[in-house]
Amino acid sequence: MIKVVITAVLISFGISAVACPVLIPFLKKIKFGQQVREDGPQAHLKKQGTPTMGGIAFLFSVILTSLFFMKSYPQIIPILFMTVGFGFVGFLDDYIKVVRKHSEGLNPKQKMAAQFVITAIFCFYMMKYSGGGTVIHIPFLHTDWDMGWLYIPMVFLVVLGTDNGVNFTDGLDGLCTSVTIIVATFFTVVAMTTVSGIVPITGAVVGALLGFLLFNVYPAQVFMGDTGSLALGGFVASTALVLQNPLIILLIGFIYLIEVISVMIQVVYFKKTHGKRFFRMAPIHHHFELGGWSETRVVAVFTTVTALLCLIALLS
Repeated sequence: MIKVVITAVLISFGISAVACPVLIPFLKKIKFGQQVREDGPQAHLKKQGTPTMGGIAFLFSVILTSLFFMKSYPQIIPILFMTVGFGFVGFLDDYIKVVRKHSEGLNPKQKMAAQFVITAIFCFYMMKYSGGGTVIHIPFLHTDWDMGWLYIPMVFLVVLGTDNGVNFTDGLDGLCTSVTIIVATFFTVVAMTTVSGIVPITGAVVGALLGFLLFNVYPAQVFMGDTGSLALGGFVASTALVLQNPLIILLIGFIYLIEVISVMIQVVYFKKTHGKRFFRMAPIHHHFELGGWSETRVVAVFTTVTALLCLIALLS
């Protein structure tokens, strides 16, 4: 099992590390540059035009590595489906942004509809063909719960919530990449101990993100875009569900969670107080940034917090 993990990590890392230097000049040539929010931190304006859609590189790496192992490990198929499916939605979103030079991309209804359809297919597969049915594990209590029909809304809540959380986390150089490397490593360890048959894809994500981080770390040469962040959201949510442990995301994905919650609090507070802000800026990583923290410090702290929470989660 360890040999499979190492092989998956190395293959995926190699593909990603080689693909990025090829992809970045191509994205520059066709002018697929980041459209920075005008209401965002002023320091980010210098990032205008930095190549985006870099998620294509590590998504390509994960796909190729998974195909190499798929015959022997068919359990990775639903996770690969969610990763690629949500990555495709992100690709469409990015394409609209860079071609039309519009910072919003797909409108919320279009994005939600696409995510809903992909999640529905995944949910049907999990209930009918995964073998786990509607049973989930309760962390730390060492017990299982057959949710019955409640499993369906739970899957949609976990998938859509996680995907949006990962998407919000992608706001600083290397932040989403670093945090998700830790989460994917946690999943790899759990997958090895539970003999779930998904270690090739969890290892592939670790390797692909490590290769991508070489070019995404501050100062970033490329951004992952929604192509990457939505793909990673689909990966995190589907992996937890395949492991029948979706509740663990509340712990290992704490950073994703507070990113979403900070945006919700900001919007509600802004409306209730007619223009006042609860945070300096949301998502919350911008709050710390405007408070004087450097990008690298925010990334280091958020990644360290994730690593510590993953260690605690292993106890479950």
